[in-house]
Amino acid sequence: MFFRKKREENVVKSIYKQDKLVRYSQFVLGVFLAALSFNIFILPNQVVYGVGGIAVILNKLFSFDPSLVIFIGSVLLLILSFILLGFEKTRNTIVGSLLYPLFVKLTANMGQYVDLGTQDTLVVVIFGAVISGFGLGLVFKAGFTTGGTDVLNHIFSKYFNVSIGRSMIFTDGAIILLGVFAFGWLRLMYSIVSLYIISLMTDKVMLGISQSKAFYIITEHETAIKKYIMDNLSHGITVLEGRGGYTGDNKKVIMCVIPTSQYFMAKEGIHKIDKDAFFMVTDAYEVYGGE
Repeated sequence: MFFRKKREENVVKSIYKQDKLVRYSQFVLGVFLAALSFNIFILPNQVVYGVGGIAVILNKLFSFDPSLVIFIGSVLLLILSFILLGFEKTRNTIVGSLLYPLFVKLTANMGQYVDLGTQDTLVVVIFGAVISGFGLGLVFKAGFTTGGTDVLNHIFSKYFNVSIGRSMIFTDGAIILLGVFAFGWLRLMYSIVSLYIISLMTDKVMLGISQSKAFYIITEHETAIKKYIMDNLSHGITVLEGRGGYTGDNKKVIMCVIPTSQYFMAKEGIHKIDKDAFFMVTDAYEVYGGE
């Protein structure tokens, strides 16, 4: 058990050591873009989510410095993370938690040089969410976080046995609802739209845009479909052993990864060969090795 744990620790260390310059550059750029988006798009349009959302509310009600509010909130959450999650879960959050409020302070005056006017607020909010999501995606892809409610999400997930997704609904949902009292229902809708776009953009940056599709096919015409894929689409296949959950019958599952541009030919070909074939198609974001 000791040696297995040691081996796993060495794997984790080797992952974090590789391409350090690229990782840290991505991280710093990501934090900068998130902070820039906060000052140009989020704060002026009173969009509320996360610790930054609390800063927006307190800035509106009491003129508190947003960077100071974010800094204090991040430090308190870091302490909570150390106590409840331990050092290993917290260490990759430390730098981001401190760098983000610093960049928010350094970019605080950028809004004065970028005049977006008062028209088309929704477009401005969407554009800000795209930039913020892109920045956060770079941060997460580099193996870091910016702290904030992400710490709360992990605490809720661990101690209340709920998924990270459900934790996000609770923490960010509570902060967004607080924004209703300060800014009204319209800003609530802007905040929800913004949070949704940020989550989508973050995933796209981390995973990339899918250029391949993975097919899982169960058919009575296994040989014909294998031949069609290999001869006409020029792609290799793998045959998996499967078993029907209800009948218990053994079944063959054909698995193959096909470029998205060939999706139509693959789908229609399977239908032509076996109209009763069952198949599932998923996005394949990264494919390594083989043909």
